[in-house]
Amino acid sequence: MSAFAQLHLTLILFLPWFTILGVLFWLLPRQPRPPARRWFDAIALLLSTALFLASVYWSFEIADPKYGGMWKQVLATAVGYGVFLAAMTVAFLLRRRWLRELQGRVL
Repeated sequence: MSAFAQLHLTLILFLPWFTILGVLFWLLPRQPRPPARRWFDAIALLLSTALFLASVYWSFEIADPKYGGMWKQVLATAVGYGVFLAAMTVAFLLRRRWLRELQGRVL
């Protein structure tokens, strides 16, 4: 396997799952949908992906190769997935709070 493919294997494998999570984050809840929310959602998805990539590269580099060649992939996958989910959870909670405040002002 090429070094490029090995380094990006985690992203390749998680791309379908991240796409599903991203679409659900983008579409739900359906209302309210002001332009600021679309900006927030886009920035949250981009930031989560960037944090995922940074954590994957970092963990791939610090993994101790004495545990075998697969250890780098295992560590990168575990750390990257955790970072992506943590970033999306924070974004979800912030957006939920913001939308509740927005609805409270409208009513």
